Amino acid sequence: MFSLNYKSGEPIYEQLYHSVTKLAALGGFNREEQLPSVRALAQEMGVNPATVQKAYQLLERDGIICSVPGKGSFLANDSAALARQQENAKKHLVAAVDEARNSGLAAEEILAAVKAALGGEKND
Repeated sequence: MFSLNYKSGEPIYEQLYHSVTKLAALGGFNREEQLPSVRALAQEMGVNPATVQKAYQLLERDGIICSVPGKGSFLANDSAALARQQENAKKHLVAAVDEARNSGLAAEEILAAVKAALGGEKND
């Protein structure tokens, strides 16, 4: 369900956060589907439960999931949090393109880099 890159410089809890938000945005979870418990996910991923708990706390803080006492964690019914996150990502993308243009990269080079980041053609 989730994949972690232990060699990445990104903390594990942030990787979990991004995995859940990505799956939520892509429809990988049904709204009624319960997310794995902290303990179960920690065991499955081979990480400390505190790491998973931190990711879940951030997801709840940002409105991506909601916790129901005695029931578990679920995707929030409100898609506004995901929409805000997507808008924020677009702003970062625009800023990155502006920075690339200001550094002298041509539009074709920028597009090739974006395609490579999306898993398309690699730029030699």
